[in-house]
Amino acid sequence: MASPVGIVLISHSRALAEGAAEVATAMGLGEVAVRPAGGDDDGRLGTSLALLERAVDEAQTGAGVVLIADVGSSVLLARTYVADLPEDALGPVLLADAPLVEGAVAAASASATGADVETVAAAAADAYAHRKL
Repeated sequence: MASPVGIVLISHSRALAEGAAEVATAMGLGEVAVRPAGGDDDGRLGTSLALLERAVDEAQTGAGVVLIADVGSSVLLARTYVADLPEDALGPVLLADAPLVEGAVAAASASATGADVETVAAAAADAYAHRKL
């Protein structure tokens, strides 16, 4: 099987990003690189380009990376990051329009099956349709 697609979770909260990454890692059977990029550089609420860049570098195997963001400026940060990627980037980086936790779980599960980056992003987005009740 080819390298799995990596996943980066961008949240205003370090604890939220780390917790969601922990759950998604389990759903990816430990085979998928799920990295948190939560909080600002000092660990407070906020976002950080440096943390996002590091998380993508750690998650990128060449198969691509799917970004999943929580709200507001984390989405803006992700959009800006994707728009500014150089043409010679190691692999594609896509921003999924997905709920943070449910999208992360769906993306990790899809990635663990060997799905490509577009399919992993679509699985994350499809998580909006899964009702809990």
